Amino acid sequence: MHFQWYPGHMTKAKRMMQENMKLVDLVIELVDARIPLSSRNPDIDELGKNKARLVLLNKADLAEERWNDAWEEYFKERGFLAAKVNSRKNSGMKPVHGVIQEACKEKIERDRKRGILNRPVRAMVVGIPNVGKSTFINSLAGRACTKTGNKPGVTKGKQWIRLNKQVELLDTPGILWPKFEDQQVGLRMALIGSIKDEILNTEELAAELIRALDIHYPGILEEKYRIDADEAVNTDHMDRTGNISADGQASVDPYRMLAGIAESRHCLLRGNELDTDKAAALLLDDFRNGRIGRLTLEYP
Repeated sequence: MHFQWYPGHMTKAKRMMQENMKLVDLVIELVDARIPLSSRNPDIDELGKNKARLVLLNKADLAEERWNDAWEEYFKERGFLAAKVNSRKNSGMKPVHGVIQEACKEKIERDRKRGILNRPVRAMVVGIPNVGKSTFINSLAGRACTKTGNKPGVTKGKQWIRLNKQVELLDTPGILWPKFEDQQVGLRMALIGSIKDEILNTEELAAELIRALDIHYPGILEEKYRIDADEAVNTDHMDRTGNISADGQASVDPYRMLAGIAESRHCLLRGNELDTDKAAALLLDDFRNGRIGRLTLEYP
């Protein structure tokens, strides 16, 4: 599969971010805790240079805790302030106010020395589509300030939100970059829903997810969907007697697994034919919403 999605409004959004960067003291970058590197737009480092930086591992409840901790340490070692948050369930949000103040303590001290008191910290919230920026802002503010949705492209323009006397946030649209050098990055972003599903082949995308989970979480899909492990085995890895061949271990055949999920979840077309497209959409939705379990697809 080839992954690319860069609609026209993203060029406009990037230009808007460049123009507004001079107005802010801090860049708050949200990444998806399941794929922290792949969900970082490389343009942000250039746009936000010379600004205080905070990386938030959002949707931390959907990723494995041990890897959340490892990624938090990874970013701190590279000079960022970092924290884990789950803005959907308002978890880990209270300390964020303190981290924002810590990130801008030099700016606050400079203001104090100049006699400028109580000027709020201005922070720009950035990230790729569907990483949860608007939900994060609403959760931090304790009220519905911005429109949210579990799909990319909900936020179209900039919006200033005053959290309190100390902090003002600038919400920005999610932006990608024009060309993914590594298609694995595009794949991971498609899996978490940062690329419009309408331009993707759902079955192929689900097959890629099955392959990834078979490597890192073997057996998890068989258990979740109550599929006989033998039914989903890739027979290419077996010899004529049904034993695992010498060229490696028997791995899952993603399309046989999709058929198993379709059967398990009664995804049927007319004539009782298995609806694997519907099963693929169901699998992706279960993964994106954490119903398969806490899963991390990228490691520091």
